[in-house]
Amino acid sequence: MNIPGPLAGIRVLELGQIAAGPFAGSLLADLGADVVKIESPGQGDGMRSWPPLADGADGETYSENFASLNRNKRSVALNLKDPKDVEALKDLCAAADALVENYRPGVMERLGLGYEALKALNPRLVMCSISGYGQTGPYAERGAFDVTVQAMSGLMSVTGEPASGPVKCGVPVGDFCAGLYAAYTVTAALLRTRETGEGCHIDCSMLGSLIGISALQTSEFFGNGVPAGRLGSAHPRNAPYQAFKASDDYFVIAAGTDKLWLQVCEAVGKPELASEPDFIDQLSRAKNQERLAEILQSKFVERTAEYWLAEFDRRGVPASPINSFADVMADPHVRHMGIVEDLMLPNGVSTRTTRFPIGMSGYAFKVRRTPPRLGEHNQAVLNEWTSKAEAQS
Repeated sequence: MNIPGPLAGIRVLELGQIAAGPFAGSLLADLGADVVKIESPGQGDGMRSWPPLADGADGETYSENFASLNRNKRSVALNLKDPKDVEALKDLCAAADALVENYRPGVMERLGLGYEALKALNPRLVMCSISGYGQTGPYAERGAFDVTVQAMSGLMSVTGEPASGPVKCGVPVGDFCAGLYAAYTVTAALLRTRETGEGCHIDCSMLGSLIGISALQTSEFFGNGVPAGRLGSAHPRNAPYQAFKASDDYFVIAAGTDKLWLQVCEAVGKPELASEPDFIDQLSRAKNQERLAEILQSKFVERTAEYWLAEFDRRGVPASPINSFADVMADPHVRHMGIVEDLMLPNGVSTRTTRFPIGMSGYAFKVRRTPPRLGEHNQAVLNEWTSKAEAQS
């Protein structure tokens, strides 16, 4: 039985490109919303040109990067420099429940599509503006990319080894955390709109999103006045809680309790460490973790990572290999989760994608729509959402 998603019936317009806005839109689409992506004619979202590009039998190429963030959406191509197309977009806004955009602050106002203008057309509209630094303030007009906001937010100051230079996170957390906050807040606002009949304007910044997920680091600073530094894979309040090198490869353990610490001591054949004053409790181990790591490392290098992972698994100590994405996609537990699904691209190429990763009783995620060709749904969306029947090119 085809059970609709929890957001079925919700109409969302997505204006923006690359990552933050499209990721927010993809989350809403995966949960059943009808998400219509507004793109410029000709090129569309810049991510459409990002490799890897899959070649169809007829020579049509399609970006797998783009597909990963734009399944379950429809595409309408409108030239926002053309007054007729702007009017068509206003008609869509009048019929929408939510709008997500990630232009620079001020762009929507210059187009006549700012919140106050759209509110006059549709008082129930929930509009979410995603930007690097927010809609107001000294940095509002600055351009922003993921790496610059990672640097500004403080995230890069705690990422990497103590002796390394600045290191960004290997995935674009600035873009994707903003997209997560945006989708979550849009959904919450829609619930309020259902009760009050009034929409709202959401100001979602990448900077604020990264500061938001840094609550442990900021609270540490507020508490002792000292900003956290780089610890590599280690932890400021737990040890051993980091990566170690076995005879052949790296692995990670997280012995965050006294009971688990005792199991580590016994596993390496040094039970006396558990009662040593420098390692007697969690705070002591964290304070003396460099010396502790040296002692453990001298034992771990004697055997393979496979041996240690099996040993710690047997003892109930959380441990993990350091997987590549090839490793984790082939992992039996990931296969059990069903997190990888087949995806058909518009050019006929079959590929794979990672599905919405959260389970929910009564709803099974599926790819309802393949990622769209540019402007594929102009006529269909205009016919369904508005009374305008004329085609838009």
